[in-house]
Amino acid sequence: MEKLKILLSVILIFTIISCQESDDVNLNGITGTYTGTLTSNLSNKSNSSKATNTATSIVRMVGEQIEVHCFGDDFDETVMLDIYHDNDRVLVCLTGNEFENMYGHMLGQGNMGGNMHNSNNNNNTEWENHLNNEHQEGDEHFGNFDMQHHLFDYTFKMNNGDFHFQGTKE
Repeated sequence: MEKLKILLSVILIFTIISCQESDDVNLNGITGTYTGTLTSNLSNKSNSSKATNTATSIVRMVGEQIEVHCFGDDFDETVMLDIYHDNDRVLVCLTGNEFENMYGHMLGQGNMGGNMHNSNNNNNTEWENHLNNEHQEGDEHFGNFDMQHHLFDYTFKMNNGDFHFQGTKE
């Protein structure tokens, strides 16, 4: 009888822990195909123009990062991004050389320094820790996943202008 009580206690504890983990944002939920629009803000020396076309983004996990392949009329771009939980959203940020080119400093040279994944200061979300540890005042970010509504949006910063994708998961 005592062994049965212990076994039931272990099962109960495991069930409680499992349920709490399932409440977290499931990162596999961001992978898949998103269809939507791609709005471009093309700039050249003589004028600027805006155009909106249909587009598709395919998101897949590559290790702990995601690869986003976005394509539509006259647009085909792939970018690797780091991902960070922030309640019911998953926000994204450039990584590696793209991070340094965009922000003018390397990862870890933000406000507090250190590795975001190894700290959870003051019960901050992963995103808040990322901002504190990796970024400086004024650094911009360009996309996120709305997990409740299965939406993805991201702005591709290109030499010839910005391309903003907004789509819904199929």
